[in-house]
Amino acid sequence: MSSNLKRFHIFTTIFLALALTFLVGSVTMVSAKEKELRISYPDDPKTADCQKNTAYYMLPLNCFDRLIECITLESGASDLVPGLAESWEVTPDGKTYTFHLRQGVYFHNGEELTADDVVYTFDRMLDPKTQALNTDILNFVDGAQDRLDGKADTTKGLKALDKYTVQITLSQPFAPFLSVMASPQASIFNRKFTEKAGDQFGLTAKTTCGTGPFIMKEYVLNDHVTLVANDKYYHGRPQLDRIFVRVVTDPETMRMLFEAGEIDIFDCDYAFSQIPYFLENPKWKDRVVSGPRVGIYYMCINQKKEPFGDVRVRKALQMAIDRKMILDTLFYGRGTLAHGVMPKGLIGYNPDLEPIVYDPIKAKELLTEAGYPDGVDMTLVQVSTWGQTWAKMNELVQAMVKEAGFRVKISQVDESTYYAVRKTGDSDHYMQVWSADFNDPDNFFYTFFSKSGTVVRSFNNNDPEVFEALDRARTITDQKERIALYRELEKKIVHDQAAWVPFFNIEHLYVLAPRVKKFVVPWNGWSDLSYYETNVE
Repeated sequence: MSSNLKRFHIFTTIFLALALTFLVGSVTMVSAKEKELRISYPDDPKTADCQKNTAYYMLPLNCFDRLIECITLESGASDLVPGLAESWEVTPDGKTYTFHLRQGVYFHNGEELTADDVVYTFDRMLDPKTQALNTDILNFVDGAQDRLDGKADTTKGLKALDKYTVQITLSQPFAPFLSVMASPQASIFNRKFTEKAGDQFGLTAKTTCGTGPFIMKEYVLNDHVTLVANDKYYHGRPQLDRIFVRVVTDPETMRMLFEAGEIDIFDCDYAFSQIPYFLENPKWKDRVVSGPRVGIYYMCINQKKEPFGDVRVRKALQMAIDRKMILDTLFYGRGTLAHGVMPKGLIGYNPDLEPIVYDPIKAKELLTEAGYPDGVDMTLVQVSTWGQTWAKMNELVQAMVKEAGFRVKISQVDESTYYAVRKTGDSDHYMQVWSADFNDPDNFFYTFFSKSGTVVRSFNNNDPEVFEALDRARTITDQKERIALYRELEKKIVHDQAAWVPFFNIEHLYVLAPRVKKFVVPWNGWSDLSYYETNVE
């Protein structure tokens, strides 16, 4: 190597090192003895207030606790376990829940958890002044609607019986209520701290306070968040000393930081394009861990858009889509084809459903039978900000359904327009993914096929018998009876009515740095999880 080439090589090495340092950003100095987990996040979470957030739950799951917790089992399934409530009772009519709080649990500001804090938390969510986004988890609480409508100053069904006992009364039985209480949206706040923080609650480190295993130490908007261990956590101090969460929006930058040792866990959900690289790389392929995602990719068929009011046309569309090819092409085959409403991992999942087969010839015959021998025109919505994966999925579907006779136009819209039109029931057909907020079939069936849900999601599957059955399922306290009913509805909705096209459940892949010694892939359909039990060297 010539001297000039050597100097160029040295200069390039130094330049790349400096560039990487610049990308890493300002990192709080950490003692060599401290155990710091370094992770990335694709967007700034904006707030730790779970009542004003519907998408980013990493902060609520680590800085706060709930009455009940939903834990991940090694099998990828989940289970409800005591959280801030050490026990509870439910009356035989399924309407009154009495929670007995743990004594000696303290918020990060030193205040002891009391029943008043629980009542305050849920009443705050229903207070119209809060403008909370997750009020639906409390829809069945007695007096909830009056509180939301400003007709009452408190919520009738929320009571503190004594310092450590909370009673929540529902207006009617709601079988998933315990599961809902374990969702991130049900995180418990301290009255004194939250009232003092006011509108700033959750927006900064100084205005964030929970009982969780980690305390927010630093929050730099659009850059990073630093969490430190809660030495007084009621379950015992976390094994980690701190968590450094860096906002990284670009998949390539994310991979570079991971390979440079600046990120310890590479969440492939934030960078699907990097999956082949890690699966084929000898250095990393054995460091990939995965688990089932309790979520489902699907296509919405809007029955208001003719001729999709005809079940034969809808069935033809189901058969015209090669879902396996989409799974293999865009998600590298890491998933399972879905044939119903309930994804793998959800309570009630039926692995024995009749499969939906790819058969474009039969699909074309059905279109002819329905009176459309020359084919059908349809429009698929493409939200401009949703990224290349969705664009490619639309393009794949557009190309493959031609054989069956479907002529697809892809319509570009912005996100706000999409949601505004969808909730009126007038959206064109679209593809989306839904992940479990809580592990119960109601979170899927009611969301899409209830009387209100089928309109605001633009399915318009207007079947009074389905509506009645879904309302009834929410009140059934016998779990076996509930699951049997949901399985009947699943067959009717997907196979008899062809009300939507289920695509697949994909696996959730993570790549772990060698220093990560304990990590469990979360049961849910999102990437957010509690890092309480995670450990590093």
